[in-house]
Amino acid sequence: MRAEVRYWTKAVNEDLHPACGAMTFMSSHRHTIQRLGPEKVQEFLNSTPPFSVTADWHERKKIFVRDGFDAPDARKVVELYDRYLKKMEDALTRSEWLAVDQFSFADIAMTPYVVRFDMMSMQPMWTGGRLPGVTDWLERVKARPTFAPAFLDWMPDHLTADLKNNGAQSWPEVAEILEIAA
Repeated sequence: MRAEVRYWTKAVNEDLHPACGAMTFMSSHRHTIQRLGPEKVQEFLNSTPPFSVTADWHERKKIFVRDGFDAPDARKVVELYDRYLKKMEDALTRSEWLAVDQFSFADIAMTPYVVRFDMMSMQPMWTGGRLPGVTDWLERVKARPTFAPAFLDWMPDHLTADLKNNGAQSWPEVAEILEIAA
């Protein structure tokens, strides 16, 4: 069990956190930022600390805002996320939760990274019979009494709307990369 929990937390640290930042900017934030106008966009992009999500995030964020899913690493980021969702599906065939048959730190570690995609209208990556274990897992996570206070109650309505609407607008590009019917 410990090794499995460590696997999921390591995945977050090494892969999913940077990928989530990239996907959020490519799918949603770039649309919101571009509404600011050229001068404010540049001001926003220059405000990123040199070391943030990753050592090169300052420059990568500029590319993601400018190029979206045409950015050089975009396909790799989408495919990486999809691989982890499939790894979750595989783990969920062996136990009720990611590491064992009880909610554990592995589930806690992965929840924000699946919820962000849920918030960005990216559910077709796991719904429609594609990854039924992940679909069921997320529904069980959402049913937990701590879910809404941790993920929903504090979110400003405008951010929730931007993530949902901008993500839905970006879904066809993600679907094309993953060869999923949009």
